[in-house]
Amino acid sequence: MNEKMTKFRWTICLLLFAATTVNYLDRQVLSLTFPEFIQPEFHWTDAHYGMITGFFSIFYAVACLFAGKFVDWMGTKKGYLWAIFLWSLAACLHAACGIATCWFVDGVDNVAALRAVEKGSAAAAAVASASVWLFLVCRGFLALGEAGNFPAAIKVTAEFFPKKDRAFATSVFNSGASVGALVAPLTIPSLAKYFGWELAFIIIGGVGFIWMFFWQWLYTKPQKSRFVNAAELKYISQDDAETSGEPSAAPAQDADEKPISFFKCFTFRQTWSFIAGKFFTDGVWWFYLFWAPAYFKEQGHAPSTPTGQALVFTLYLIVTVVSIYGCKLPTVLVNKGYKDGNPYMCRMTAMLLFAFFPLAALFAQPLSNISVWFPACLIGLAAAGHQAWSANIFSTVGDMFPKSTIASITGIGAMAGGLGAFLVNVYAGRLFTYAQGAGKAFAFMGFEGKPAAYMVVFCVCGVAYLVAWCIMKTLVPRYSPVKA
Repeated sequence: MNEKMTKFRWTICLLLFAATTVNYLDRQVLSLTFPEFIQPEFHWTDAHYGMITGFFSIFYAVACLFAGKFVDWMGTKKGYLWAIFLWSLAACLHAACGIATCWFVDGVDNVAALRAVEKGSAAAAAVASASVWLFLVCRGFLALGEAGNFPAAIKVTAEFFPKKDRAFATSVFNSGASVGALVAPLTIPSLAKYFGWELAFIIIGGVGFIWMFFWQWLYTKPQKSRFVNAAELKYISQDDAETSGEPSAAPAQDADEKPISFFKCFTFRQTWSFIAGKFFTDGVWWFYLFWAPAYFKEQGHAPSTPTGQALVFTLYLIVTVVSIYGCKLPTVLVNKGYKDGNPYMCRMTAMLLFAFFPLAALFAQPLSNISVWFPACLIGLAAAGHQAWSANIFSTVGDMFPKSTIASITGIGAMAGGLGAFLVNVYAGRLFTYAQGAGKAFAFMGFEGKPAAYMVVFCVCGVAYLVAWCIMKTLVPRYSPVKA
């Protein structure tokens, strides 16, 4: 009698989803408290905010370069625990930045006095400077911890899912980014409004410590897990059986696989393909994540208002629904035998389709004159394209590289994505500050001042994915796995 297959791999996927949700909740607290609470309290400009988000991106990029190697060395269980402990602690520490600023600025004795400082004065400049540096330190530690999330999650996905299912499994846990961004506007502004922005950081940051308990209790590799039976283990390891030509109940080769050396990783075209795909596209997602609340506030709808919350919620609801269902496309193509059922070739075909979604952002600013709901829906569609793209580009690592090196390659790609995000956020902040000051002297495609600056950034974001796909296809035109 055939044993009924357990489905514990989806429990693990749910844990990855929860970690990614917490990851993006922690990341969103700043963007949702910046326009109404932090900016007036610390006298920041858009350039200050752009520098902080840009620094987070570049520090995240550098940390990712080592986080993947750390996870491969430490193992997914301990590596993930260390990562979420560090980023949760760092998230909570943001709450102390107000008190700490008072220590460094003469004449400002308490947090209430920060807002009372005269705008444009030397004291306001001192408050802004001190607070920016303090937030930079907290964002640095947050980035260091969060850098471990995706290398660990992608490695776990490769351990628990066969290649044909990895894109969908990745899309499920990766949708935590959208769900985190979806829940954030419904919770964070209200927490900040009624209890103070400091408590918003502490409450959201504390959720990660709860997740650590469940991870410690539930996770082991599938061949050692008491929750995975032989039928499920055989399903998980089907790629290993196909490679060897013999049926196998457990992926025995994992124990003998040696990781590819760090520097050797850069000698493969497959690595540079992944780097290009991440560099050109990650910054787009982070721009939407960090700047959407401020963009809606520019149009008169602050994040703590019902309309402002509804706009951000609608944006990420579209992202969540479209990206999850969109990521089923590679599996459908594989099952239908497209490109002989090759997962990588089907994935690249799906990614080409997803690369057209971000073009919707080109119409966000023009249609904002009719209704602010048009930008919310169009940016949501563009961001959904990113999430579907992201789930598949992560899965190409599992297609091409041995499991022993997946976290390292993921970290290298995340570093490239962080570098791209740094450039987008820093220069977007500077552009917005410049355009606001220039007024009618700065014009682009019929818009003037800050709206023109947003139009410039939307154009860059819109075409980034098609550029990235062309580079990736040029570097790796067909399925070509790397041997350890």
